Amino acid sequence: MAYVVLKRGRDGRARARHPWVYAGEIDAIVGEQAPGDIVDVVDYKKRFLGRGFINPASSITVRVLSWEEQNIDETFFYRRIAAARDYRRAIGAEAPCHRVVFSDGDMLSSLIVDRYEDVCVVQTLALGMDVRMDMIVAALRDLLGTSKIYERNDSRVRELEGLGQRSGFVSGQFPTAFWAQENGLSFWVDVALGQKTGLFLDQRENHRAIAPWCDGARVLDAFCYTGGFALHAAAFGAREVVGVDSSASALEVARLNAEKNGFADRVSFVEGNAFDVLRRLDSEGERFDLVIVDPPAFAPGKHAVEAAYRGYKEVNLRAMKILAPSGILVTCSCSYHMRPEAFVAMLADAAADAGREARLVELRAQARDHPIMLGVEETHYLKCAIVRVS
Repeated sequence: MAYVVLKRGRDGRARARHPWVYAGEIDAIVGEQAPGDIVDVVDYKKRFLGRGFINPASSITVRVLSWEEQNIDETFFYRRIAAARDYRRAIGAEAPCHRVVFSDGDMLSSLIVDRYEDVCVVQTLALGMDVRMDMIVAALRDLLGTSKIYERNDSRVRELEGLGQRSGFVSGQFPTAFWAQENGLSFWVDVALGQKTGLFLDQRENHRAIAPWCDGARVLDAFCYTGGFALHAAAFGAREVVGVDSSASALEVARLNAEKNGFADRVSFVEGNAFDVLRRLDSEGERFDLVIVDPPAFAPGKHAVEAAYRGYKEVNLRAMKILAPSGILVTCSCSYHMRPEAFVAMLADAAADAGREARLVELRAQARDHPIMLGVEETHYLKCAIVRVS
């Protein structure tokens, strides 16, 4: 087996069990290997550190799958996916719709598996995982008891691995759009064309967390997509919910979801730029008891953090201005590069500029079926702050 030798003094991340080995950490690649092959990672004294797959074309040259000297084969994937499934059962995170495998959070770097009722959606975002799709599908069919498996490999991140984009059936033929349950509510899911793999499953537990603030409340859900937060607010007793999104197609599904769940009389949707709508609502003197802000990622990379900070501050300042006294702001960021401490600092800046006092009630993360691996900070990407604004 070929092996990758790390430079002297550059093995700290591997010893701390971070699964990514960057090209700049590598001193030499010894032995014959092809992109996607399994290789060992060793220190400068040739001491074993880990085993994973290699792609010299990627800045993340090796993704470690095991810290032990074991075969990476069909049995390995079966056991690792079974462990991911069992972990979710053990912590009570299994649900009709949930994430079955979360990449490095489950020591299966670049593999994503989401389940929507009896349909599984798979993403293989690195070459070494992509060439093992058959092993993964076989394990999923057996462990999850479904033959309905669809791949959503249309993410641009695959291009960093030299991979093309593709989507389609990998097991079975079935309707790709259907009703599915989240927290007892029905949502129209399109695994072929929807955002991510169909729904934002990472917000499932945060959707539930707004319950204490909804009864009798007037609620605004900015960047509402297909109404995840909005419908939960209605289910928890809100007297009026307004959802805002710039996507006409997303709002069409949101209205369908509201009607399906019997909330059409209390939930309405507005098409528009959330920044502009918030500004207009403030100028019109509109006030809400609960404002939810869940924008797309403003910081796709380190280079964008400064601009993202300004964007997050602006939208949260606008949200605070339309909150009634002692109102609740639920605000999120899915940008990994906007770290939790920076996110909280941004909220403090926004509150100061809005002339409001703000107390952090709770700082949450992604749902537990998206496990955060300690020492791998990239697995902790979602922030969800619940803030009381005086």
